[in-house]
Amino acid sequence: MADSDPKVALLAGASGLVGSYVLEGLLDAPDFGRIYAITRRPLGRENARLANRIVQFDKLESQLQGLACQVAFCCLGSTRREAGSNDEFYKVDVEYVLAFARAARKAGAQRFIVVSSAGADTRSRVFYLRTKGEMEQALAGLGFASVDIMQPGPLYGWRRQIRPLELVAAAIMPLVNPFLIGSQAAKRGISARQVASAMIGAARSGRKGVYRYTYPAMRALAQVKPVRA
Repeated sequence: MADSDPKVALLAGASGLVGSYVLEGLLDAPDFGRIYAITRRPLGRENARLANRIVQFDKLESQLQGLACQVAFCCLGSTRREAGSNDEFYKVDVEYVLAFARAARKAGAQRFIVVSSAGADTRSRVFYLRTKGEMEQALAGLGFASVDIMQPGPLYGWRRQIRPLELVAAAIMPLVNPFLIGSQAAKRGISARQVASAMIGAARSGRKGVYRYTYPAMRALAQVKPVRA
């Protein structure tokens, strides 16, 4: 497959905050000819290039057999409050992400692009950051030619289910961001739309290996244009 040929994308989490913007961007992108969106419930959206696969995430790998793609985008994620317990949070943010990655690898994906978090670290004392760190570490060993990990700070944007902390971030972070410089720039707040654009930019970058992108790098990735006009 030539680099300029339209790609097939596999997207998990298309109904979420970042995932919905990724889906929107992929459907507008000339370099993606087909998008398989993996969700628990129907998206209620029609497009000639979109195929919405309804799955049970506990059976994800078996239910995605037979698909073929070049790039996989993973926007799965929860919060401790939404999940209800540490175990359920770990299931969504690690086990489901890895199950999706394995399914994508079997489908032929050479590039895996995922949303993690600024500060992700397997040694962190913070359960959320430690969980994200474990997910990142596990992905690096699955055999993809390229793994692109987005590590945003506070996310803001509009979603169906309002999260109070995101509303606070949307109001405060544009004022705080200019004061977060140097190594602290990774903690800057960023819009979900910009993270989504960075994920699509990563798919166009051509870089091989495992890369982690914080605020400045995501801003740059969001500007990468398609090879195909």
